[in-house]
Amino acid sequence: MAVVAAGVLLAATGCGAADMTKQSSPFANAKGARTVTLSVQSWVGAQANVAVAQYLLEHELGYRVDTVQVDEVPAWDALSQGRVDAILEDWGHPDQEQRYVKDKKTIVAGGGLGVTGHIGWFVPTYFAKQHPDVTDWKNLNKYADQLKTAESGGKGQLLDGSPSYVTNDKALVDNLKLNYQVVFSGSEAAQITQIKQFAKQKKPFLTYWYTPQWLFQQVPMTEVKLPAYKEGCDADPKKIACAYPTTPLQKYLNADFARGGGDAAAFLKNFHWTTKDQNEVSLLIADKKLSPEAAAKEWVDGHRSTWEAWLEK
Repeated sequence: MAVVAAGVLLAATGCGAADMTKQSSPFANAKGARTVTLSVQSWVGAQANVAVAQYLLEHELGYRVDTVQVDEVPAWDALSQGRVDAILEDWGHPDQEQRYVKDKKTIVAGGGLGVTGHIGWFVPTYFAKQHPDVTDWKNLNKYADQLKTAESGGKGQLLDGSPSYVTNDKALVDNLKLNYQVVFSGSEAAQITQIKQFAKQKKPFLTYWYTPQWLFQQVPMTEVKLPAYKEGCDADPKKIACAYPTTPLQKYLNADFARGGGDAAAFLKNFHWTTKDQNEVSLLIADKKLSPEAAAKEWVDGHRSTWEAWLEK
């Protein structure tokens, strides 16, 4: 996942798979067709957005919806080319915004998602209660021995997610002179599995993580305070020595789709929900193991007053 130059998460996250610059959906940007193609990132919050949008587009507006999993930066390329019609959760990519929104004008802003994202470093709350000073980055080296693993090469472990996430963590470790090794779990799901295993055994851990995320409900975590974020402190990726920013998550639409996408484009511009809403659907998908469609249906059935406003032109 990414934030400004980071993330995230998911980043960000709080995150993806195929390179859409090398493949095209038969449904994206099809003139006159009631079809929509949505980019879906690999983290579950983004999947929750798409699940609900897809369900309503199909069941309330009569569209066929195609979804394509794609990494964060290639998703912008695909969106510009009309290979996908919309990105519903972007954590901030200033280079792509400048290129496609401001210069080429092939992408337009679709409005805020209503969810605020933040990436940070977290320790389990049970460990923070035992060692309150661990929540200040200046004391992390003191706990490196307790936080090392077989994968971290004798240093403390900083657990990250997918290598495809854009993060500042390696630079932060170097520039803050921390005795830690960034270890990638491989995916959000693998990272969650590892965190749950640590928590079950009440072991200490330090992890890159992000909000919103449903896992906090099951494994309470406390953020480690990094040097305060200031505008521009992350401008040079090699010199970053500050915290991640707090980012209002945004939607983006292909410019042609935004102009000619009719009810679907209007609906996606109106799509706007809360962190609580997103976490509710995310929990159903990731923890309760419902299919995205079933999770979306459960949420839609219980929140009519929220989504009916999205259908207004």
